[in-house]
Amino acid sequence: MSARQWSRDLAMGARFAVTGGREAWVRVLLTAVGVGLGVALLLLTTALPSALASRHDRESARNDMTYGSVVAKKSDRTLVVADADTTFRDSDVRGRLLAPDGPRAPLPPGVSAFPAPGEMVVSPALGRLLKSADGKLLRERLDRRVTGTIADSGLVDPHELAFYAGAAGLDPTGTSTGRIERIGTFGTAVRSEAMDPVLVLLVLIVFVVLLMPVGVFIAAAVRFGGERRDRRLAALRLVGADGRMTRRIAAGEALAGALVGLVLGAGFFLAGRQLAGLVMVFRISVFPGDLDPSPALVALVALAVPAAAVAVTLFALRGVVIEPLGVVRTARPSRRRLWWRLLLPLGGLAMLYPMIGQGRSNGDFNQYLVIGGVLLLLVGITALLPWVVEAVVARLNSGGVAWQLAIRRLQLSSGSAARLVNGIAVAVAGAIALQMLFAGVDDDYTRVNKNDLTRAQMSVDVPAGVRLDGAVRQLSGTKGVTHTAALGRTDAGSRRNEPSTSSSVTVGDCAALRETAVLPSCKDGDVFAVENADWDTGTAKLDKPGTGLYLNPSYGSSKGREIPWKVPADIKRAGSRTDPSGSEYGGFLFTPGALPERAASVMRQTVYLGLDESVPDVRELVRNTAATIDPLTTVNTWTATSQSRKFTSIRTGLSVGATCVLVLIGASLLVSQLEQLRERRKLLSALVAFGTRRRTLSLSVLWQTAVPIALGLALAAIVGLTLGTVLLKMTGTSVHVDWASVLSMTGIGAGVVLLVTLLSLPPLIRLMRPEGLRTE
Repeated sequence: MSARQWSRDLAMGARFAVTGGREAWVRVLLTAVGVGLGVALLLLTTALPSALASRHDRESARNDMTYGSVVAKKSDRTLVVADADTTFRDSDVRGRLLAPDGPRAPLPPGVSAFPAPGEMVVSPALGRLLKSADGKLLRERLDRRVTGTIADSGLVDPHELAFYAGAAGLDPTGTSTGRIERIGTFGTAVRSEAMDPVLVLLVLIVFVVLLMPVGVFIAAAVRFGGERRDRRLAALRLVGADGRMTRRIAAGEALAGALVGLVLGAGFFLAGRQLAGLVMVFRISVFPGDLDPSPALVALVALAVPAAAVAVTLFALRGVVIEPLGVVRTARPSRRRLWWRLLLPLGGLAMLYPMIGQGRSNGDFNQYLVIGGVLLLLVGITALLPWVVEAVVARLNSGGVAWQLAIRRLQLSSGSAARLVNGIAVAVAGAIALQMLFAGVDDDYTRVNKNDLTRAQMSVDVPAGVRLDGAVRQLSGTKGVTHTAALGRTDAGSRRNEPSTSSSVTVGDCAALRETAVLPSCKDGDVFAVENADWDTGTAKLDKPGTGLYLNPSYGSSKGREIPWKVPADIKRAGSRTDPSGSEYGGFLFTPGALPERAASVMRQTVYLGLDESVPDVRELVRNTAATIDPLTTVNTWTATSQSRKFTSIRTGLSVGATCVLVLIGASLLVSQLEQLRERRKLLSALVAFGTRRRTLSLSVLWQTAVPIALGLALAAIVGLTLGTVLLKMTGTSVHVDWASVLSMTGIGAGVVLLVTLLSLPPLIRLMRPEGLRTE
């Protein structure tokens, strides 16, 4: 067969699609909308690498923390910057204090001029929050005059909360809980850690599971109007076309719908991109300009979608004998064969089997085998579901009128019913497998914190140089704070510089010291020694009376702040105890009266806080008090557990992607449902004309949707559990089925279909009129 004849027949089919009158245009439009929704999501996926790269580039360009031990030399080209991050309710606020050393100091990206002390420039989102009624407590904390706005080039996303504030007296050489550095340029490179194999596997599975339903829906969309199309093809046979030519013409009609769908998909994507900056999903948003698909990936989508339309149409017609009178469609179809349908999931399991038990200790998983195996398993659903629907409905007969109408329709066109369900079944199966995998490896990326939440719920790190007793008074007077315990810490060494033996030093009043040790008796002026605590091997060697030690011994190039001290003769012994943070320090314990002069200036000072959780916004009140103590005060909210940021990011990405796919599923199902109702318009009108009640017909349509959905979700649960089990075995994790997640994923799928069915009822009622029998 020559390429010329192929192109001529495809072109003829495309002409029929666009010149065939109202019916042809409606079919093309329905196909184009279905394809367009899928193309829009594919374009969004191809734009994700660009969006992530843009976010990373802007984050890197504004990086100002080197965490180095050497402070840059002061010049008119340097800038002192301090980390002043904070949290407002559940949102992180990125903050920096700036003190330029000269007129040529580097400006942060997105900032046109340095703010003066007492002034700040803010991101647009933070500016809106500060002006709103909800931002009252944050306005009290960031009590500076807003003089400008950070441009997009200095922000990660349009909803980021960020500010740069002017400051004076920042000392990068001093000891402070806040990170202070002198830099000569922004954009210092930070080495990122590579993801472990299990996280890479999660990313691969997420992409496959999210994109697979899109491909299924596109394949289903190009088959809209199949029965009407077959009648037109029968007419072509009547005027002399052979069977192969009619199939190519049919493929040309599908190709026309796919090409229009590409245009609509591009339009949907462009419209959605403009709205991207206004929408925030799971705290993730992007600038519209970030969604810039790679030209190569766009070209791949532009070629793959029309090619898939042609291939799917030819595949769908492979078993259809198109005769001049078009009678084949009214005959009972031959039973579907099962054996080749089972080969797909079995092939997928065979591809995944070599990696079972590999875990994270044997290198990365083979990405080609992972993608291929998961694809075959999910594609297996689309192959098995038509056979399952046909086999089940063939045995369902007795029942009411609505039930019999629905079952008879399913018996005659089980393939159409299965196509309607395929996408949701694939999505649910993938979601179940992912939920099992996430639940299985969750413990590996979740750390149980040692913090004793019964003794404290927050801690405040007070910068050196701030009087600890004054900070304690302010924090104790904060509404909702029930009790405080303040401790200062440093080290003691046998030598001034680079000591061979060292121990920890803890300072606090008697009540506070009892939070970290078991004291025999205590009064101000006492010094205690706690030997053999966790990680402490030096105290037993250093706590001999009269031994000369140095508090805050220097390491590396930081010298000049060491404080000499001798172990007193009346030093007392105490037992070790974990402090509220769960750590057991031991070492030397000082009451304030025993602390050498100048030692307070080198202490790392922490105040532990107990809270009355019934006080509204108690944590925000504590943060506001801490900001009045010193802008560089660090406030920590204690939680029972903490999770890996990379793991959390992947889970958030899955949530965002799943939301987009669910929207696509709902929209595509609605379009598909409307297309099927349109094809049955005359049949419904005829039944109404013969006296069938509209309620009966509505129930029959509901049953026609409910039966395939129930079978599809059951098959999806089986495949999803199988895939999830294999993935858990691949990661070396014990298999555990989270039935709550399985039921919730299945319920969400059923809920989407139920919503689509309800939305299709008004058009159904309009179609159930005797006037629908009119024809031209």
